Amino acid sequence: MSTLNVLPNATDAGPGPGSDSEAPASTPGSGQPSRWWLYLVLSLVLLVVVAPFVWMVLGSFKTQGELLQRPPTWLPEAATFDNYTQLFSRLNFSQYFLNSTVVAVAVTAGNLLFCSMLGYALAMLDFRGKRALFLVVMATLMIPGVVTFVPLFVLVANIGLINSLPGLILPFLVAPFGVFLMRQFFLGLPRDLLDAGRVDGASELRIFSRIFLPLSGPALATLGILTFLGSWNNFLWPLVVAQQEDKYTLPVALALYSTGQNSTQYGLLLAGATIVVIPVLLVFLVFQRRFIEGIATTGIK
Repeated sequence: MSTLNVLPNATDAGPGPGSDSEAPASTPGSGQPSRWWLYLVLSLVLLVVVAPFVWMVLGSFKTQGELLQRPPTWLPEAATFDNYTQLFSRLNFSQYFLNSTVVAVAVTAGNLLFCSMLGYALAMLDFRGKRALFLVVMATLMIPGVVTFVPLFVLVANIGLINSLPGLILPFLVAPFGVFLMRQFFLGLPRDLLDAGRVDGASELRIFSRIFLPLSGPALATLGILTFLGSWNNFLWPLVVAQQEDKYTLPVALALYSTGQNSTQYGLLLAGATIVVIPVLLVFLVFQRRFIEGIATTGIK
């Protein structure tokens, strides 16, 4: 008599440990919450952020009467380039643009160089007074710029730099925030790189320029973008120091020449603001990969 081995049916057995049937169903009402509300909130925030820039660009093509009419309109009823024509014909735009470019580039280059050097020294080198120097940097960071505005102006005036491009550049070549940012970044790098360079007989300057500086691309890009943006949009200091027209920067020139005796020429002001924003956008587009990327900073395989 033969014995039949009856195997359980696959449909009767429970799912195995690795079966896909254990995963929760992705139906709308059975498992994970929907994220539509998150996308809705992000879209609203994006709309709030972008709306003023769209209004600025569209307003630069409107006439003065259309900009003052109520209720306001989004799209120009009769688009015109008169605002841009007046901007380039009435103002010495090329001179103002050159002044702003020279000041912003010089200030940005100075911060990238000196802030990275001082940040490297505070992070990697051992010397007497290191902690006290860092406390001074932090104290300077916490002091509002308005407090030091008048003493800084008196200092610049005493050395004869009023109404000159060096007077616009030198006071801002090193920023305490940049020193703090670079110091914190260098602290995240391993000291083994420093020891390896010293064992190979490299000088401190060579170690900084050949080992640590190439690894600090994201931090330098962040510092460069923030410094360029702040210097390019700086208004109060150039307004006080630049006392002749040939030393005006773009924000100062636009503020002075867009305001008439009886009213403000809003179309001219919006056209100038649109031109001023373009270099900042270009700088961000060029360095955005460095600005947002997350890369390994150790350099050790």
